[in-house]
Amino acid sequence: MTTVVSDTGVGPLLRGWREQRRLSQLELALRADSSARHISFVETGRSRPSEEMVLKLAEHLEVPVRERNALLLAAGYAPRYAESPLDAPRLETLREGIGRLLQGYEPYPALVVDGSYTVVAANRAIGMLLDGLPEHLLAPPLNAMRITLHPEGLASRIRNLREWRGHLLHQMERQIGLARSESLRALYAEVTAYPLPPGSDGGDAPEAPGPEEVYPYFALPLRIEHGGQVLSFVSSISTFNTPLDVTVAELAIETFLPADPATVAYLQSLPPFDE
Repeated sequence: MTTVVSDTGVGPLLRGWREQRRLSQLELALRADSSARHISFVETGRSRPSEEMVLKLAEHLEVPVRERNALLLAAGYAPRYAESPLDAPRLETLREGIGRLLQGYEPYPALVVDGSYTVVAANRAIGMLLDGLPEHLLAPPLNAMRITLHPEGLASRIRNLREWRGHLLHQMERQIGLARSESLRALYAEVTAYPLPPGSDGGDAPEAPGPEEVYPYFALPLRIEHGGQVLSFVSSISTFNTPLDVTVAELAIETFLPADPATVAYLQSLPPFDE
């Protein structure tokens, strides 16, 4: 994703973020230890905010790190946050740590995506779930949303596609509301237009546990077929705390936790992954 710099000045940009967050000028002023009058002057261009004030307002408005750079540029200041390629030497420790985390989570699936859901790292359990998918979906750059919702992708194997698809689209909608990303909007338009897999009506609701399965699902599971077995996972997404680099700020680590004992037993019965 790229930073878009507006030529309208920082005031309208800040007003747009404030309105998007549904805050009044007074509410924002109280949070930022300022005054509604000063916020008004900044938004109308009557007052030029200091660099510190731009960053403080951005923090209280929960502006993504990439867009904080855009605000600084619009106010006449240099960007504060670097945007390092993931293979940059300064991120070597980060890459090694992510690699150890993903490998240590095996045999359960885990992956890392950027702000446009491009897969930047994954463990071998993810590769196992992708076995047999068409090459055109596996060609880099691999996109997690595209490969999950495409009718020739994992969608054809997901037993509760209606619920899982709705969950993923809602997740994207929330992200679009937080980050003004054209690439994310384009991806959302693409995946929402995908037809359902042949013979699918959107998937069945999760089946109720049988008499021998008295445990309830504790979160919406991803129920996916693999090797004739229906596996159930719940996902957890982690991001980095207080990132100082745009690339790092947009990384998300998604881990899939088995949602029932049968999935645990199946994954642990598989042969060890080849080194």
